[in-house]
Amino acid sequence: MKVIFVGAGPGDPELLTVKAERLLRSARCCIYAGSLVAETIVGLLPADAELHDSAHLSLDQIVDIVKGARARGVDVVRLHSGDPSIYGAIGEQMARFDALEIPYEVVPGVSSFQAAAAALKIELTVPEVSQTIVLTRAAGRTPLPESQELERIARTRATLCIFLSIGKIEEIAKVLTGSYGADAPAAVVYHASRPDQIVIRGTLADIARKTKASGIEKTALVIVGNAVARADRESKLYDKRFTHGYREGQP
Repeated sequence: MKVIFVGAGPGDPELLTVKAERLLRSARCCIYAGSLVAETIVGLLPADAELHDSAHLSLDQIVDIVKGARARGVDVVRLHSGDPSIYGAIGEQMARFDALEIPYEVVPGVSSFQAAAAALKIELTVPEVSQTIVLTRAAGRTPLPESQELERIARTRATLCIFLSIGKIEEIAKVLTGSYGADAPAAVVYHASRPDQIVIRGTLADIARKTKASGIEKTALVIVGNAVARADRESKLYDKRFTHGYREGQP
């Protein structure tokens, strides 16, 4: 028996990995993040599978379900939205399973920041504009280390992908304006890849107003940085004068 942490991806069932879909379709017991995982993904589970919505469970209760499955010799699919390694709180679960000597593995998934970039049709790493992506969040019930507060990270002027913070969009825009400038491109993507996806484009000067007007209050990602604006700079990768190990340059 083992626990398998599975990334459900951003919502579109076709963005599941082949391995994730196989595991879901054969699962006998699944603990899923009901408030975050799309219903179409949960719908792939067998009709007779034992389902538990973790939105209503404490860590102790999750562990108890896993212990019960171990007693029956049944694997548990622990289904997380996006990729389990990003704000998935899997570390604390793994620590419990280590203490109980319950084996586990992780199946990665497509993250919402990747689906959001696809929805915006942008490259997050534009040559000479931004070569760094920062995945972060605003401080809330979970505080940020002092060195990782948004105001400090903003000084890098990297492409920022801000999770779990849409309710603080006004504060985020105000904090980031000091380093990026009020006219810095910004975007909000709600339910990236899902049928009800909403894309809002703007700048730090107006993104909060546009977001509030849309009524979006949760399950959205904020992306800020000059890479959000489609740039016309070309990389060296396909420059005919550039030589690298997989393609010979032209004289």
